[in-house]
Amino acid sequence: MGLTLINTLLFALDIYTFIVIGAIIFSWLYAFNVINTSNRFVSMLGEFFYKATEPVLRPIRRFLPDLGGIDISPIILFVGIYFLRQIIVNVLAPAII
Repeated sequence: MGLTLINTLLFALDIYTFIVIGAIIFSWLYAFNVINTSNRFVSMLGEFFYKATEPVLRPIRRFLPDLGGIDISPIILFVGIYFLRQIIVNVLAPAII
């Protein structure tokens, strides 16, 4: 039971990592005007990425200095996800198993 919970948590972190990567790519395509923003599917996809990532990235952005047009908050988030994965694998998993 415990191993299943740990694997599910790790899988959810992996899925969220891919969502953040998708949001990064979408923001680049939007910034360089590659995608048609008036397309309904594109706007729905952008809204999904915004709602899925902004609640986590906004608190990180508050603590970062202003770097102009460069947003490094996803990098900080990736470091946090990696740190959380290491805690789950190295601390939580041995305690449950």
